[in-house]
Amino acid sequence: MRLRQPTDFLILEALHTYGRNVATNIAQTTGKSRKNVNNRLPVLADFGLVRKIGPAERSGLYEITDEGRAAVGLREEYDRTEDFEALIERRLENTTAQTTGVAARGEPRDDSDDVESA
Repeated sequence: MRLRQPTDFLILEALHTYGRNVATNIAQTTGKSRKNVNNRLPVLADFGLVRKIGPAERSGLYEITDEGRAAVGLREEYDRTEDFEALIERRLENTTAQTTGVAARGEPRDDSDDVESA
């Protein structure tokens, strides 16, 4: 995954902060040209960082994915890692493990200590 800095991260941050949007509005938010944003959105979609949503096929409305949110959170690591995709995957796995109650080492969480006795 080769991202263009700072443009791709600015697009992802705009979608993360303001929610689903179209290229014209994203361009205004990021200070990048509409043409540049229009060119990058399909690339970011191919990487799975954003997705095009309806209601119409040609609406041009995009939203950020979980992978895109992870990429925003890992922006500082982008230049320091050889495999940014793997870093995103690990972040998502850790997040999923935490939200499903499974510890990172694969054992069920024991939350019984967190409950106060009456």
